[in-house]
Amino acid sequence: MEPFKVHILGCGSAMPTLRHYASAQVVEVRDKLFLVDCGEGTQMQLRKSRLRFGRINHVFISHLHGDHCLGLAGMLSTFGMLGRTAPLHIFSPKGLQPVLDAQLACFCHGLDYPLVYHEVDTAREAVVYEDRSVTVTTIPLRHRMPCCGYLFREHPTLPHIKRDIFDMYGISISQVNNVKNGHDGVTPDGDIIPNEKLVTPAAPPRAYAYCSDTRYIPDLYKRLKGVTTLYHESTYGKDSQLAAKKYMHSTAEEAAMVARDAGVKKLVLGHYSSRYDDERVLLDEARKIFRQTVLADENMVVDV
Repeated sequence: MEPFKVHILGCGSAMPTLRHYASAQVVEVRDKLFLVDCGEGTQMQLRKSRLRFGRINHVFISHLHGDHCLGLAGMLSTFGMLGRTAPLHIFSPKGLQPVLDAQLACFCHGLDYPLVYHEVDTAREAVVYEDRSVTVTTIPLRHRMPCCGYLFREHPTLPHIKRDIFDMYGISISQVNNVKNGHDGVTPDGDIIPNEKLVTPAAPPRAYAYCSDTRYIPDLYKRLKGVTTLYHESTYGKDSQLAAKKYMHSTAEEAAMVARDAGVKKLVLGHYSSRYDDERVLLDEARKIFRQTVLADENMVVDV
């Protein structure tokens, strides 16, 4: 199978700690890298991950709280110093462009590559990016300011040919594309070999959902059906239910309820409050509801 991975660069929340960086991760789909959120320290974490800066052509920002976007200006400056010329596409809620342009005008003169801004509507589900490999769709969330998550859904792949069966019947390799697209094979004598004898089904397409800052949304699971791996913020535990409600965040238990109801295969918790010296308390709470839960950590690579 082609690579579909998530590289965790930062999984902390707004208050800095010595253990976690602010929110940022890279979604790797086949040969492309997509940066999702860009908190302080993102470019340092990119260096540690050994992911090449030049392979990032698209940045997706969930909302305009500093712990999700204050790393952008510094990273864009570094891209310029590295001689970047390819356009960089930035997807974000309304309001990022004037702020970022002002920062760049003050601290970073003469970028030799264009920034292409794409304003996303956080209130509705919509496809904001698509190529031959993947579709990226917004996930409306509910936070103290306009906020959305992003759903990366892999396109279906073609079935795999059975080369030994091709050889047994003497079917020419020139028929491979036709057979992969559902046609029967034809032997040199003109006999028809049913397609199902010549291929094995492709693996089911995978999907990854990034649910950034949000209060618990009881019907969110409906938008996440068919998702393989879910990242859902879990800022608080049950001990801080009132804080979660006040600041419009989720508890680990609530994140697990979303994962359970959506039927995902794996839940990744993140965006931890600085009040927790050991996030295993969040993991324990979530696993009581959804066993296939793991804790995000810096430099962790999740195989979707």
